[in-house]
Amino acid sequence: MRSVKMNEIKKISVKEASCILILVLLIMGGGVIGFGLSPQVPVMLAMGTIILWAKLKRFSWASVNLGIKDGIEKGIIPIFIFILIGAMISTWIAAGTIPSLMVLGFKIISVRWFLPSVFVVCTLVGAAVGSAFTVASTVGIAFMGMGITMGLNPAMIAGSIISGAIFGDKLSPLSETNNLASAVVDTELFEHIRNLLWSTLPAGILTAVLFMIVGHDNSSMSLERINKTVAILNSHFNISFWAVIPIVLVFLCAGFKMPAVPTMLLNIFVTSIMIFVQDPQIPLKKLAEIITNGFVAKTGNVTVNTLLSRGGIVSMMPTVALIVLTLSLGGLLVRFGLIRTVMAPLAKHLNSTGKLITAGILACLGVNIFVGEQFLSIILPGRAFKQTFNAGGLANDALGRVLEDGGTVINYLVPWGVGGVFLANTLSVPTVHYLPFVFFSLLCPLFSILSGFTGVGLKRISAGDALVDTNAVEGSQIN
Repeated sequence: MRSVKMNEIKKISVKEASCILILVLLIMGGGVIGFGLSPQVPVMLAMGTIILWAKLKRFSWASVNLGIKDGIEKGIIPIFIFILIGAMISTWIAAGTIPSLMVLGFKIISVRWFLPSVFVVCTLVGAAVGSAFTVASTVGIAFMGMGITMGLNPAMIAGSIISGAIFGDKLSPLSETNNLASAVVDTELFEHIRNLLWSTLPAGILTAVLFMIVGHDNSSMSLERINKTVAILNSHFNISFWAVIPIVLVFLCAGFKMPAVPTMLLNIFVTSIMIFVQDPQIPLKKLAEIITNGFVAKTGNVTVNTLLSRGGIVSMMPTVALIVLTLSLGGLLVRFGLIRTVMAPLAKHLNSTGKLITAGILACLGVNIFVGEQFLSIILPGRAFKQTFNAGGLANDALGRVLEDGGTVINYLVPWGVGGVFLANTLSVPTVHYLPFVFFSLLCPLFSILSGFTGVGLKRISAGDALVDTNAVEGSQIN
């Protein structure tokens, strides 16, 4: 039965597919950016538009349902990870881990160089654990609290956290996207990471410089706020060396290459034990409420209460709902061949290295915007462009870097994308607000395109070794 459904193919012109995609973009972009709506409603409206078009094209309801199902299937593990992160955040606050990080950070990080310091620390942590999501949802929350206490712009703080987290992720062999991209283009993992440095390293250096420029010093006011906040944290939370155990556990699990799901489950369990050790009288029902509904700070200070009243499984439900809708929309676009129809001619009519790189970046960007899923922004363009890159004399490593610079790092900037939705919810800063300050993600595609037109850092193959893989084009036709 499934094979019959998969054979339901309709003739769609490039013009028709382009018009539908532009309409979807106008609906989502206009709703979220133009009218400031929550992304869920525009995405639902876009889904309705695609389904209406599909029925006018005489696609069956079974095909519609299969597209939605296939789209959601690709996000099951990330959705479960986000739910666990919600539980982990609340237990980390209750156990004093995040408050302890804030107090420690106030002691060792300069107020004047706060933003570049946050960028560097998040880069190092990201390189160690290989997950931008983990960095943002742990030390990132602590840095948000510190920066807001100093009176800095929350969007700028979020930009420094996210830029560092992504940069670190790109340097790590533990990164899921690094492993996926290297597998898609058939290149060795560490060679892939080394090749990424041609764009990520200059983007990272320039990002640090930019944060040093845009950062400002309000030391007299900041010190007063800091001292007040530290006093409150010491009075209402367990601030101690032992509170960093959950962080150490994350690094240990990363060292043993433990997957994200068991790492987080173990971390929640250990942190819950720490809460019981700190307060043996705490009812089990109270702990379950913290894990489910989040931690509620009651310090008597509105700012601190706002910063540290967060987390919980329930807090991730808006994120989960939007991700399910976005993945469903992406599944429909892929199922009905709209993405493939537009990408296929783009990949065939490119006659220079600069155009190849630029087209690859734009394709990854387009998948991010229309599908909103990080992994698909690597897989779909990777399959569509692999043969074209090889025929143009470019090695697989060149395509791998394009997939990362246009796919992975951009997903965090899309308001309805998986990464953008998660970070906006976790850091409590809307995606469109922090977007201009995620310098690293904005710079990587530019350096990649520059490399394409100058030839600097591009690994080539001889014409005789160019791979002509007819399966590459066929493989791009995902049903």
